[in-house]
Amino acid sequence: MAERISDAEHAVMEVLWDEAPLTAQDVAERVDPTRGWSANTVKTLLGRLLAKTAIAHEEDGRRYLYRPLVARDDYVSGESKRLIDRLFGGKLTPLVAHLAERDELTAQDIAEIEALLKDLKQ
Repeated sequence: MAERISDAEHAVMEVLWDEAPLTAQDVAERVDPTRGWSANTVKTLLGRLLAKTAIAHEEDGRRYLYRPLVARDDYVSGESKRLIDRLFGGKLTPLVAHLAERDELTAQDIAEIEALLKDLKQ
């Protein structure tokens, strides 16, 4: 997938990552209702994702079934790397320092980071 996906398209991808294949109507019913999207809005977003080759579809009678072509873990890895590259010169330490300096790391976050680092050292 060469093109990045928008926040709206990401909401559709989350639905498909949770369960696929789905019809456009199924996706519309599963998208966060606070978005207030119609089935036509979801169909437009599905069309954009098809054009970006983030999803594929197959005919099932008179309807299409949609499924992701990009794994969620792969997408998260790519987006995380882009964020760290763009904002922190490709280094993770400045990101963690930035969060720590703004008191945005909870004691639980720190404990989880410490445990992760301990596991990585072994």
